[in-house]
Amino acid sequence: MLIADKANSRLLEVDQCGHLLWQFPRQGDLAPGQTFNVPDDAFFAPGGKQVIATQEDDFAITLVDIERHLIAYRYGQPGVAGSSANHLYNPDDAISFPSGEILAADIKNCRLIVLKPPAHDLVRQFGATGNCAHDPPAGFGSPNGAFPMLNGGTVVTEINGDWVDFLDPAGKLRAAIHAPGFSYPSDTNQVGPNRFLSVDYAAPGAIEEFDSAGRLIWRFAPSAADALDHPSLALPLPNGDVIANDDYNDRVVVIDPKRQRIVWQYGHTNSPGTASGYLSIPDGVDLAPPHSLIDNFPQGRPPGG
Repeated sequence: MLIADKANSRLLEVDQCGHLLWQFPRQGDLAPGQTFNVPDDAFFAPGGKQVIATQEDDFAITLVDIERHLIAYRYGQPGVAGSSANHLYNPDDAISFPSGEILAADIKNCRLIVLKPPAHDLVRQFGATGNCAHDPPAGFGSPNGAFPMLNGGTVVTEINGDWVDFLDPAGKLRAAIHAPGFSYPSDTNQVGPNRFLSVDYAAPGAIEEFDSAGRLIWRFAPSAADALDHPSLALPLPNGDVIANDDYNDRVVVIDPKRQRIVWQYGHTNSPGTASGYLSIPDGVDLAPPHSLIDNFPQGRPPGG
């Protein structure tokens, strides 16, 4: 699995035994003058040869070549927020598609953007820059995730107002619901026909599965020692389990929905660190190909594409 280890400013790939398989950046990976700060989400690109990472708090989207250990493309100016060409304001959850286009939520600019390397101009955007009201596709209330759906559409999570939006392939709104019982919905993604997975970025946090009408299917909200602390993303595993990054507990966990319990963990609960087996505010996770998020949507494309 791929982990965006945010506070340690690194990406890790580890196996199910916790062995480190790949890391970026290592010493010498960055060119003179380059930085790679606070990556908060990272996903494999189609083909598994690149990783697309968002650096939300550093205002950049970075495409990393896995084998060559280098930055292949970057959109945004690290450390400089903005909305003009080649500028972002808290980008989140960039997804790379087979077409080469990249879709990302630009949270504080209240828009969805579509990029296509190597260009540094937007291909298109949804939501007027700065229009932070719930009025998709004309406006989005601080969108923090935009993911492909099985029908070619896009599911968007808005922080303001606790909205989950379902856009058709052209980017038009077809439905909008509230995630059941959430205060801060994060990174809703489709896990099956009319089944969606999302997390409540709160303390204590929760993970839920629900349908497009907002009907609850499954909820995981443990208490006491297992309580979640600001989980930000959950994804399905091939065996039916769910993997999630539990940010402020400094761990990635796997949950068995049938037994309603955590069955695997990487990282030490509430003990940040850089040594082997430790994480510090891990904010993103993806599975290695052929089980990566984008592998589940081979015909996926950004809205309007």
